[in-house]
Amino acid sequence: MHQGVTAESASVDRRLARLITNVFAPAQVVGVLLVVVALDSTRTVSAAVGWSFLTVGIAVLIPFAYVLRGVRRRHFTDIHVGQREQRSVPILIGIGSIFVSLALLIILGAPRELVALVAAMTGGLLVTLLVTLAWKISVHAAVASGAVVILALVFGPVLLAMGVLAGLICWARVKLTDHSVPQVVAGAVLGAVVAASVFTLIR
Repeated sequence: MHQGVTAESASVDRRLARLITNVFAPAQVVGVLLVVVALDSTRTVSAAVGWSFLTVGIAVLIPFAYVLRGVRRRHFTDIHVGQREQRSVPILIGIGSIFVSLALLIILGAPRELVALVAAMTGGLLVTLLVTLAWKISVHAAVASGAVVILALVFGPVLLAMGVLAGLICWARVKLTDHSVPQVVAGAVLGAVVAASVFTLIR
């Protein structure tokens, strides 16, 4: 009886971990963050919608579409690209897409906070790519912690409490054995440090 309860509990934990991993995947987190910062940094909703379409469309949807296409053609294991060896090209596509959106934001005179956010995203992915060449760092953890730091810088330190959610995302990645504890810790530290430094410098 005890073994049955333990197995059922483990199964529930894994389902919860899978749900957290999918709902709070980097693409979703970054997309929401871009919209939130666009709304905060513009004077009108229409302007925020315009900037959101530009940044989310180029910086998020293009890389996600590339990964989805790769999964369908069996070039990648899954939408989270679980094998380290498969990650370099999708990350490069992400860097290229984000860089294009950053250039357009600067040319079109986007709000400073939005430019700073996209610049921080670019920096974070560049560092992640370098680490990924040798080690499977957690992108989920990096994006989650970076998002928490950005929100705290924009709306106040009270939002650092959302670090609990970032911690849950890290737990989920480890629970699914997609990452080790050092990999999620390193990802979280990397995401927070790059986000804080680049966003503060440019903002």
